[in-house]
Amino acid sequence: MSIPSGAPAVPQVPEAVHRRRWAILVVLMFSLLIVVLDNSILNVAVKTIASPAPTGLGATQSELEWSINSYTLVFAGLLFTAGLLGDRIGRKKVLLLGIVLFGIGSAFAAMSGSPGELIAWRAVMGFGAAFVMPATLAVLMNVFERDEQPKAIGIWAGSVGLGIAIGPITGGLLLEHFWWGSIFLVNVPVVVIALIAMLVLVPDSRDPKPGRLDPIGVVLSIIGLVLLVYGIIRGGELADFTDVSVLAPVIGGLVVLVVFVLHEKRSSSPAIDVTYFRKPAFSAAVAAIALVFFALMGVTFFSAFYMQSVRGWSALQSGLLILPLAIAQLVFAPRARLVVARFGVRAVCTAGMLMVAVGLAAFALFDADTPVWLMCLIFFVQGTGMAHVMPPVTVAVMQALPREKAGSGSAVNNTFRQVGGALGIAVLGSVLSAVYRGDIEGHLGAVPAAARDVAAESIEATLGVAEKMGPAGTPLVAAAYDAFLNAMHVTAISSAFVALLGAIVVALFLPGRPPAQQTASPDGTQGDTQDESTVPASAAQ
Repeated sequence: MSIPSGAPAVPQVPEAVHRRRWAILVVLMFSLLIVVLDNSILNVAVKTIASPAPTGLGATQSELEWSINSYTLVFAGLLFTAGLLGDRIGRKKVLLLGIVLFGIGSAFAAMSGSPGELIAWRAVMGFGAAFVMPATLAVLMNVFERDEQPKAIGIWAGSVGLGIAIGPITGGLLLEHFWWGSIFLVNVPVVVIALIAMLVLVPDSRDPKPGRLDPIGVVLSIIGLVLLVYGIIRGGELADFTDVSVLAPVIGGLVVLVVFVLHEKRSSSPAIDVTYFRKPAFSAAVAAIALVFFALMGVTFFSAFYMQSVRGWSALQSGLLILPLAIAQLVFAPRARLVVARFGVRAVCTAGMLMVAVGLAAFALFDADTPVWLMCLIFFVQGTGMAHVMPPVTVAVMQALPREKAGSGSAVNNTFRQVGGALGIAVLGSVLSAVYRGDIEGHLGAVPAAARDVAAESIEATLGVAEKMGPAGTPLVAAAYDAFLNAMHVTAISSAFVALLGAIVVALFLPGRPPAQQTASPDGTQGDTQDESTVPASAAQ
């Protein structure tokens, strides 16, 4: 309902919780940062882990991929279920469970004696992370009043950008001074601090009327998401989305998810009310989340190869170059609500998506000598664009649902982001691989026939073969750089088109600036759908 201008909003948060809300947000950001940071750290360490013992584990390319994919698969598959459990049994309990599992998985991952053990403990970390990420946003929605939620979500979103950027820097520093397991072991003391802070500061909250459990819906959501994400990952591995081992799980996952939606529509106590997707603003917001991460994660994937393989920079130097993206998000994300209040969520998100598209398209102009200052500028533009997209669309998703369904809303938000990111890496990685292979194959005449297939797989593989060839491999190095740059340009343009599609979606379906006589949320949405009866279950915890 709309609140008449000048009428005071009825407080929904107990005073004891309200007084410490910013301290609670710091704890939530700390918890979220651990999860996001660890994923970006691992990307830096894959070469070290691939080295023979005692430097690494001697992991093969496939084992390295599954050390990442096992986490992604479990994480994506359980996100929705974790959000539902938080609404039902208490978000603080779920958050504590998740952070403990994440810490245990980190400790044992650091001590892994084989690639198989690392893959297994990474799956445990993904299990824990699936309970942490939706719980942080759900708790946030229940400790801040509606008018402060956009600001809090902006800060929360900024911490995600910070984690993505400082992960490679932290990983580079650790690997320069310690063994590869330090990238996981560093999580343990941080987890202990976070646990103590949660127990002291974070209140518990849950849906006071959760209704009956929907086990069929929960199982269908897990099976559908796991199959879909596995198929996407498999397609990225093969760089071929027509293979039966890709099509079978993707189609199977989509079919199961359709059955899930049909079941939820008929259920008297659904896991999630799918009628919310009939609201154009809600559907556009979750689509924007998926599209922006599709584009961004794809570029993050190829930019690492560009900076380290083509430019020859270290992992630490490459990480430092992404700092402008993090700085932009930290500066602008908490303030995005002010811009939205003035211009409306549609205009702000459209402009933000266009900035992301421009930043992505700029990679098509990069070559082997692009100035560092220009790259920093492009990353800053990308970060600024994301800072004006992610907070408003997240607010739109979360405030469309009743407060007691915050866990479900957070799960939807994070599930679309995770699936979008997985698709981005798989699809755009496949584009990069296909274009690179097509260009480099004509330059492999001097390579022994038995090594040609391997040499064409990636720029790293080509450079490895060229090194073994000695002076005769020098022309192949130059050809590899040219082929990769061309492949990167094609992939960048593809990413930019995805971001443009996102701009069109938000321009068409997100609400515009509300009439002046009505009070609107800073995200541009009108009314208050959040249930006024919902309060934290334990204001004193």
